[in-house]
Amino acid sequence: MPGVYRLAFTAPEIARTVQPGQFVHLRVGSTHDPLLRRPFGVHDVDRECGTVSILFQVVGRGTAILAEVRPGGVLDVLGPLGRGFTLPAPALPVALVAGGLGIAPLAFLLRRLAAAGIKGSLFQGARTAGLLLGAEETVPGFKRRLATDDGTAGHRGSVVDLFTASLVAGYRYAYVYAAGPYPMLRALATRMREYRLEGEVSLEERMACGLGACLCCSTGVQSDSGTGYARVCADGPVFPVREVAWS
Repeated sequence: MPGVYRLAFTAPEIARTVQPGQFVHLRVGSTHDPLLRRPFGVHDVDRECGTVSILFQVVGRGTAILAEVRPGGVLDVLGPLGRGFTLPAPALPVALVAGGLGIAPLAFLLRRLAAAGIKGSLFQGARTAGLLLGAEETVPGFKRRLATDDGTAGHRGSVVDLFTASLVAGYRYAYVYAAGPYPMLRALATRMREYRLEGEVSLEERMACGLGACLCCSTGVQSDSGTGYARVCADGPVFPVREVAWS
């Protein structure tokens, strides 16, 4: 896909401890311009070789600089950071719902679930067929179901509509994992509430420190005691879907 890059770097300590859903915070240049680091969900890990992979799209100056990294270069990386996904009990069917580049963190989770013998379905959506990253990959125990806005691959419409159609058809899932654009996650949360489904979502937010000190990545959350705020970098980026105060 034009403008999308997969970057792997050697970081044995991160590779040994990172869990699906956690992220790394990269300094994208060798100077103080750009000043802030960029957060990236971990896309894949090779614990034996000590490598970590991220998947990103060039959307600004920072990611454009990162796209110019070449073999032999050195990256300043903090990680693993944040709270990752909760793994379910074995043998329970699960659903993964990915919108666009939301497939980046879910791919790591998908491989971990398959390795644990857990089965289920991956619902993957994008605007058009050429944007369905990794759609040709097969994962044991998981059925990949595709949706595109223009109908060039799979279901014509949103990935949330495709997921909902499976529920209408009688499919049931013990747990749902999701990542993607905020409007997609909000729509999915509505469907999950209607069908009384539990699950977790990976939220994206602009970050400065990535460690929970600056509070710039706060997001609304809710509980039995009322509403408040949580830090996406430290309290997330993965949250139970019922805890997010969807606006």
